[in-house]
Amino acid sequence: MKLIFAEGLSQYKDDILSTLKKFKSEGTLIGNGSRNVIKVFDVNGMHLNFKSFKQHNIINRHVYKFYRKSKAHRSFEYAHMLISKNYHTPRPVAYLENHDFIGLTSSYYISEQLEDVWTLDRVLHDQSFTDREKIIKEYARLMFRLHNDGIQFLDNSPNNFLIRKEDSHYSIYLVDLNRMNFYDSIDLNKRLNNFARLTNNSEVIEIIAEEYAKLYGSSKDECMKKIKEAAQRQVTRRKIKKVLKFYKYLIPNMVIFYLNDPDLFLSI
Repeated sequence: MKLIFAEGLSQYKDDILSTLKKFKSEGTLIGNGSRNVIKVFDVNGMHLNFKSFKQHNIINRHVYKFYRKSKAHRSFEYAHMLISKNYHTPRPVAYLENHDFIGLTSSYYISEQLEDVWTLDRVLHDQSFTDREKIIKEYARLMFRLHNDGIQFLDNSPNNFLIRKEDSHYSIYLVDLNRMNFYDSIDLNKRLNNFARLTNNSEVIEIIAEEYAKLYGSSKDECMKKIKEAAQRQVTRRKIKKVLKFYKYLIPNMVIFYLNDPDLFLSI
């Protein structure tokens, strides 16, 4: 087992380990838990978010033990990096990895649980949301700043941004941090392609394009065109993935059906 704490928090080791022992049976589930499982626990007066990453296949288990940092490790490391650059993300507490002789068996990222927040997804879909356009523009400014710092936040979907009103302004917190690319500089095409997973809503894209174009010194129409194209490519990829997933399920079951009753299968 490998358990690494943020500076000044190692005294909570026993509390964290005892919480992990009851992770499957207790805690408040966030989301549906279909892929990664996220639960909130009260730990010695702290409200903490525990993220358990999906079990990897045998090849990736080996890779994440010997050749590549685990998703939990990267989440922890990237959270510290973002905070050092004055971005908002929930305070990292610790990460834990379990291994066997083959490779990684499980991993957890533990961070502060934010209260009184909304997802950007809620803001985008509720046209009556207070200060909606202001928040969307603030999101565009955040993305521009990340890009200027050479950071490409790959999981740029609206549920991975948490909005909290702090005094008279809105702060946007990044979550789901394990997938980022880093560059010395990012050209405009790559910057605008980074919005592909956000939305295909033309009104929202127009607000983002206008704000981003103003900051970059480009035209609003060019930015709109490229973001829409990127969003459409993402929609197409999702459709293809869905079809492939269907056939991945269908073909093995057809084979099983045939092996169990070939005469019935041939009579269809």
